[in-house]
Amino acid sequence: MATLYVILLTLHNLVRWLVLLAGVWALLRSFRGVGGVQTFTSTDRGAVAMFMSSLHLQVVLGLLLFAYLGMQHVPAFAGARPSFQWEHVGLGLLAAVFATLGNALTKRAAGNQAKFRTAALWTVLSLVTVLLAIPWWRPLLRLFA
Repeated sequence: MATLYVILLTLHNLVRWLVLLAGVWALLRSFRGVGGVQTFTSTDRGAVAMFMSSLHLQVVLGLLLFAYLGMQHVPAFAGARPSFQWEHVGLGLLAAVFATLGNALTKRAAGNQAKFRTAALWTVLSLVTVLLAIPWWRPLLRLFA
């Protein structure tokens, strides 16, 4: 079962970078049209959807990892302040909710400017929440630590 832990932890760590890259891409795509007279294209829509999807994958991997550690009676984030494990889980879920809201509200927004503004707002909120949830004191790539 230790192999499952290593696999889940490695995937959770690697997907973190996918989430950050997709978030920055969605942010750049949405900011480019906030001030101008741009058309909200399928590429812009895809960037928001990719960010949301990668974040959902990250949350699922994190919850699986958290459940696995709980079944083994191993505390998550040993050595961190006691409340961080719940902050990490809570902020991850909140970031996924923000990204999902951004994706849904961007679809429903009327007009290109409204789509860009909605995408930018919810992507910023989600990305800031993700950055707060990351345990920055841990190795950035556990594979090589």
